[in-house]
Amino acid sequence: MTGKIIKQISNDYTVKVNNNTYICKARGKFRKDKITPLVGDNVVIDDKNNYILDVLDRKNELDRPSVANIDQVLIVTSVKIPDFSSNLLDKLITIIEFNNIKPIICFTKLDLLDNGELKNIKTIMNYYKKIGYEVYTNTDSNLKDIFKGKVTVFAGQSGAGKSSLLNRLDKTLNLEIGEVSIALGRGKHTTRHTELLEVLGGLIADTPGFSSIDFKGMKCSNIRDSFIEFDKYKNTCEYRDCMHQNELKCGIKDNVKNGNILKSRYENYLKFIEKGDL
Repeated sequence: MTGKIIKQISNDYTVKVNNNTYICKARGKFRKDKITPLVGDNVVIDDKNNYILDVLDRKNELDRPSVANIDQVLIVTSVKIPDFSSNLLDKLITIIEFNNIKPIICFTKLDLLDNGELKNIKTIMNYYKKIGYEVYTNTDSNLKDIFKGKVTVFAGQSGAGKSSLLNRLDKTLNLEIGEVSIALGRGKHTTRHTELLEVLGGLIADTPGFSSIDFKGMKCSNIRDSFIEFDKYKNTCEYRDCMHQNELKCGIKDNVKNGNILKSRYENYLKFIEKGDL
């Protein structure tokens, strides 16, 4: 029988086959073959003995959170408590782009901002829209329309409001919501395992929060190519393989100076590649 892993707790995998679910163990051969079944995997199971027999080919996967066969990632980005982090947002976008997954951005907690802070955040939101990303706030009514028929991962820093947003989208979920530590500036981890939830005609992954992420498997050129707005101006660089760092005639640096490229995006890009190939 073929089904999809919708939940993992320790070594127990919940596999959904049509309208039935089976709690299965992974066969020992997976450890030998260095294969780790992930939530989102399409698998073949032995429904009599409750074993996963085979993991079918994946179209993509993420490492943190560990989910496979994803259509889109909703990056839930707090603007206050915890404060907005352009660095984390751009890291997530870069990694999602590299894995050929669609990033969608959702800003939360705008009601906590004063007028000056709100004006600044709206400028940032408009920039990400201008370069081609879908951008929402957690109170947008049309946010519900993006999930139908899709496997969506929720990602973002702890305390950004992922579980609160899921509860708002589907009031039957009743997911636990944690407090945000004022001293640390980040939330407590309320999601303790990864699970695909049936919400709004699609599957949504509620994943454990995290406060660090790396560029596993990515080279500097991969990071560069994941900044999608650079593509518009790369032909104005003197060198075809320009890395937009110390080159004298660089169209990207020129467009940062004239405001066409958001300064924080470029500064984050430099931070991401400063250690060389990763």
